[in-house]
Amino acid sequence: MKILVTGSAGHLGEALVRSLRDEGSEVVGLDLLDSPFTSVVGSIADRELVRRCLDGVDAVLHAATLHKPHVGSHSRRQFVDANITGTLNLLEEAVAAEVESFVFTSTTSAFGRALAPPPGAPAAWITEDVVPVPRNIYGVTKAAAEDLCRLVHQDHGLPCLILRTSRFFPEEDDRDEVRTAYADDNLKANEYLYRRVDLEDVVSAHRLALDRAAAIGFRKYIISATTPFTRADLSQLRADAPAVVRRLFPDYEAEYERRGWTMFPSIERVYVNSLAREELGWAPRYDFRHVLDSLAAGADPRSPLSVAVGAKGYHPTSFGPYTTRR
Repeated sequence: MKILVTGSAGHLGEALVRSLRDEGSEVVGLDLLDSPFTSVVGSIADRELVRRCLDGVDAVLHAATLHKPHVGSHSRRQFVDANITGTLNLLEEAVAAEVESFVFTSTTSAFGRALAPPPGAPAAWITEDVVPVPRNIYGVTKAAAEDLCRLVHQDHGLPCLILRTSRFFPEEDDRDEVRTAYADDNLKANEYLYRRVDLEDVVSAHRLALDRAAAIGFRKYIISATTPFTRADLSQLRADAPAVVRRLFPDYEAEYERRGWTMFPSIERVYVNSLAREELGWAPRYDFRHVLDSLAAGADPRSPLSVAVGAKGYHPTSFGPYTTRR
């Protein structure tokens, strides 16, 4: 199988190319940046280039995007060009090339303001049925790109699955108050309860989506570590998250105390991955239980793939809390 991977120099793109190459697949890696995982340097906004890259391609993994860290450094027009025009180019040229399956990497950030319940309300239970209310140009363009995927599937029958991934980047949080309050490893460990996923699990979801796209046709999936919480926990999570975590993981406090870590006092949303597990057969391995067991054993809770890919950065020079590109 010949597969086009867009964004091949990025976190997910590199991980996808690494994994596909190891499986023996023929991979075309397309990115604005040259890298050992990029075979074609250029922009997905360049339609002629996209057309050439799709020659003989059986499937597309579309991971290229401008991200949230680019909101302060790039114009809205640049977001539209990359995230909307680029996606449309890929979709329409994939139809012309008779591509068998198309997987679009979206983001849970597209939910935007729907993730924040009003004061006093329970934590939000976030499934695919929640209607996005984007809060910035990043969310707007990703939600619009999702709509383009639906439209092209409806009009042309292109099998297209959308994976809304939660956090898997290794960089620090962009909020000053969060970085001040929590050590980075502490923050990421907490997030595995409700809003983080390991890169290796993201890759496995994409591979399964490729295999299942033709049979499913069109669907959106949340790709996040399996939460230990249920709907019955939502009110207490908002009021006293440590009490819920203590009940579910009696050993967490000792491990956190040993490291000087703290749990979030409140959790306002929970990402639910049950649809991806049921329909794709996805079985994510990295969750909060895995993190605790790894910490107790003195091991790195990250997957080998996540360690190998490492931090990428988003900017050529220092920009706020974000690392620069290697």
